[in-house]
Amino acid sequence: MHIFINQQPVDLAQPHASVADALAQWNARPPYAVALNTQFVPKSQYASQALHEGDQLEVISPVTGG
Repeated sequence: MHIFINQQPVDLAQPHASVADALAQWNARPPYAVALNTQFVPKSQYASQALHEGDQLEVISPVTGG
């Protein structure tokens, strides 16, 4: 399955992948927030939120400083 993570094309190994699967394959390191097709996904739903061909994930890390 082909999706985009932070606007970069990614080929997922699983045909029925979840947000959690994509984050694991992408080696995302916490802390981060995730949006799927511009909609926030709570961490509690990462494993159950199915992905579809062409979906766009944004993985956003917090920025500190002042």
